[in-house]
Amino acid sequence: MTGDEELLHVERVITRLISRYPNVPPPEIENRVRTIHQRFMGCRIRDFVPLLVEKAARHEISNRVIVIPIMDERSAVLNPLEL
Repeated sequence: MTGDEELLHVERVITRLISRYPNVPPPEIENRVRTIHQRFMGCRIRDFVPLLVEKAARHEISNRVIVIPIMDERSAVLNPLEL
């Protein structure tokens, strides 16, 4: 696989994940995919990199924690609420 082909496959990964996770902002998905892809830059065998990137990105996106600040009535301090 050439470098251009790999980048094309990574772009397709981003498109698929944006469709799969409509509640996640597309820039967040793109950032995660590109960050994960960078982790594989030192690998000599490139054929499965897009597949590994997609799998790692799906795992990260599926396990992401949403933090919403809420007001604690007793102390009037913001506390995170995990959903």
